[in-house]
Amino acid sequence: MSSIQNTIQWYDAHAGDLAPLYEALRPDAVHGWLADLLPAAPGLVIDIGAGTGRDAAWFASKGFEVMAVEPSAAMQAEAGRVDIERKTKIKWVTDRLPSLSATLALGLAADVVFLGAVWMHLPPDDRPRAFRKLVSLTKSGGLIAISIRNGAPDDVRGFHPASVDELERLARGHGLAVVRVAHAKDALGRDDVSWDCIAMRPPDDGTDALPLLRHIVLNDDKTSSYKLGLLRSLCRAADGSAGMARESGDDHVAVPLGLVALNWLRLYLPLIKSDLPQSAINRSGGVSLGFVGDGAAAIVAGIVPLIDLRIGASFSGVTANAVHSALYGAARTIRKNPATYTSYPKGGPIFPFEPGVRRAVSEVLTLDAQYLDSFGWLLVPRDVWRALQRFGAWVEPSVVAEWIRLMKGYAGRQDRVLDDGKIAAATVWSDPVRDVAVSRNIALTMMENGDPVHCVWSGRRLVDKDMLDIDHCFPWSAWPCGDLWNLMPAERKINQSTKKDKLPSADLLRRSHNRVVGWWERAYLAPGGIATPSRFRSEARASLPALAGEEGELGSEEVFAGMRFQRLRLWRDQQIPEWDG
Repeated sequence: MSSIQNTIQWYDAHAGDLAPLYEALRPDAVHGWLADLLPAAPGLVIDIGAGTGRDAAWFASKGFEVMAVEPSAAMQAEAGRVDIERKTKIKWVTDRLPSLSATLALGLAADVVFLGAVWMHLPPDDRPRAFRKLVSLTKSGGLIAISIRNGAPDDVRGFHPASVDELERLARGHGLAVVRVAHAKDALGRDDVSWDCIAMRPPDDGTDALPLLRHIVLNDDKTSSYKLGLLRSLCRAADGSAGMARESGDDHVAVPLGLVALNWLRLYLPLIKSDLPQSAINRSGGVSLGFVGDGAAAIVAGIVPLIDLRIGASFSGVTANAVHSALYGAARTIRKNPATYTSYPKGGPIFPFEPGVRRAVSEVLTLDAQYLDSFGWLLVPRDVWRALQRFGAWVEPSVVAEWIRLMKGYAGRQDRVLDDGKIAAATVWSDPVRDVAVSRNIALTMMENGDPVHCVWSGRRLVDKDMLDIDHCFPWSAWPCGDLWNLMPAERKINQSTKKDKLPSADLLRRSHNRVVGWWERAYLAPGGIATPSRFRSEARASLPALAGEEGELGSEEVFAGMRFQRLRLWRDQQIPEWDG
């Protein structure tokens, strides 16, 4: 058993005795060395090794959004017993150093990453890896704050020697500036224990991956638009389907090739339908690309509406064969062409391929995670994936602009002049239609049957169709997601006059918990309903990164937790105006 696991088990066994000791200490006194370095609220703090949540609550009291990361189930249980209100206001994640895989999967960049009395639990060999993860979680110009215990090693509890010198070396190796080192006596009055505290700041120079992305967009050799198609497909996966990605070691994120191929088809098929050239080779008779077989041609012809190519969609018979054929052709083209030839400036593929387990096509084909995983995985460098999650709104327009420039250049070699309006129409991402019909029909059927339907925000009962709106909990204008979990009943005058395109605040979402979960369970998860539980769960897994590591059948509470994290990500990355109800 690993040293870390022994430590977690020790805390599980002693949580009840430790909690009163921790809670007796005032955070203002313990962390006074740090207070003036904290950025102005609001911002995001990630408290790693949060214990009972004492320090997390201190950060929250200052106006920060707080994510508490704690591997011990017993310590998390004590957090709930100490203060139920505190437990519900803070976002809790069960995760552990040195990997922090569940935390990193959320794609968040924190203003402050805090480790109070945690670092000495890490074996020295694990610390370089753990430090890389801390840097990955911190926004440029943010703050990493660590306190370490000085005292005798304790094999039972899992203490290892640690020093400020070691942390300063790690900071220099990652280009961080050490902004403060402080020393303190033990707050519990132990003569044989003292504390060293260090605060470090990553340089405010943007994300390391941006120069590499610029290289792919502008400098990497392109005889066709395929490299841009791959990059834009990954942009779309990072923004709308990050829940389908998984960890692949410390340096990569594995993205299902089937998902990339799905986005690829949605990007390319409008270009093909509009006869827009995609390579420098002059081909008579219109656009001719390697992945366009019978399946893709059927979609272009309208046999399969392009808008139906979405996560969770099901097809049968001839349509299923056409969709599978199109996806297979796209995946093969991606793997053999842009994934192979999109390379670092000094050589070597940026997006290596990892095989999956091939599946036979059944009579009914569902575009779920299991099917899309079967095509294999593209390994995306973690910093590239993080940049696409955080800065995709700026990266994607650059990709589109270069793509348009290439198409016009290809057309010029073929003595053609392209219509700008046609180009603009064909390069717009085909977001799912803003369709709330399924959710509205469910709500109206409930109302007709005397089954009460309430506004999730006000709690007021909706008595007729004129009072009913179906609200996108996270506004469509900021994040066009038509998943069932994001659609819920709201009073029309509230939805159209006060909420509009605002993001529900963390506190409002918490207050509305029972109404939101109740709606899901009655409307989407009840057996025999209009909307299938499998669709609800499949969509949630795909679009909510927090659910990537959840095993088994998702329940409404897991989806609600994932929704809270997605709210945090949208608030953090897009600064959407909030609404508190």
